[in-house]
Amino acid sequence: MSKQTPLAAVTGAGGFIGSHLVEELLEAGWRVRALVHYNALGREGHLARVWPVLDAEKARRLETVHGDIRDARCVRTFVRGADAVFHLAALIGIPYSYTAPQSYLDTNVQGTLNVLEACRDEKIPRLLHTSTSEVYGNALTTPMDESHPLQGQSPYSATKIAADKLVESYACSFDLPALTVRPFNTYGPRQSLRAVIPTIVAQALAPRCPAVRLGALEPVRDFTFVRDTTRAFVMLAEAKLDGLRGKVFNLGTGQGISIGSLAQLILDQLEVKKPVELEDERRRPGASEVRLLIGDNRRIRNAVGWKPQVTLEQGVVRTADWIAGQLERLKPEVYTK
Repeated sequence: MSKQTPLAAVTGAGGFIGSHLVEELLEAGWRVRALVHYNALGREGHLARVWPVLDAEKARRLETVHGDIRDARCVRTFVRGADAVFHLAALIGIPYSYTAPQSYLDTNVQGTLNVLEACRDEKIPRLLHTSTSEVYGNALTTPMDESHPLQGQSPYSATKIAADKLVESYACSFDLPALTVRPFNTYGPRQSLRAVIPTIVAQALAPRCPAVRLGALEPVRDFTFVRDTTRAFVMLAEAKLDGLRGKVFNLGTGQGISIGSLAQLILDQLEVKKPVELEDERRRPGASEVRLLIGDNRRIRNAVGWKPQVTLEQGVVRTADWIAGQLERLKPEVYTK
């Protein structure tokens, strides 16, 4: 890193995890160049919620860039001069990947290739690429460590596997100083209702929803609060590169909970009594459903000392506090893909 205040270039900065990462980096003293997807209305996604809460000093260290990860020239200009690139831009909705797989290929694979080429050409000192626990598919061993086989059980997970392997290939072929961060199910304020915790919370809180409707109750997931996830990103960015280069790091709690038990936990935390019902529209195709995801976080714990600090109960309350203030604009009665 440079001796002056280090510069982080964050793709996908307008998204759920990306916007929290921007805040985490600013709190850690970084300058941040944030890439948000260009649109004619000039909207900045969740960054629009970040700006108003920044003090003047942090606001001076944040720059927003409107662009498109699929445009190689745009990406090259964006990363130029950065001390670290955090690549989070991706299409992430699993159900929509069944409908529009080409768009996932264009964004998740070609977009990642553009980032890799740009970082290589601009000699970026460190790239942190964001993966997902969905690349593991159904658990063959539990908890899953980073050597678990990769299984593409949805078009989304297949494109993320391809992106992960591209990063691996650039680290091996060109000695690119890249590492891969693989979050398990991250949740928290600002997350879309396409994710299970926000959709349960919103349906529980909304008087117009007579029940909490879900697709399946049996799958087991490992939930990590978003600020625990972003803290891991910053710790990996600030650690010595020796021993990190080319590696994959799971971000999970090591604890799993079924969706049915999660729904009951949330209803209990919110002191709400509603039935939980199954709805076919919300169900994944049978062979595409991932039944068990629990992460082994020993590698990152040993490398930089990271471990989750927010319990599921605490995180649910924080998420519910945020959703309660958004219910008028949210549509929990509508299934969000």
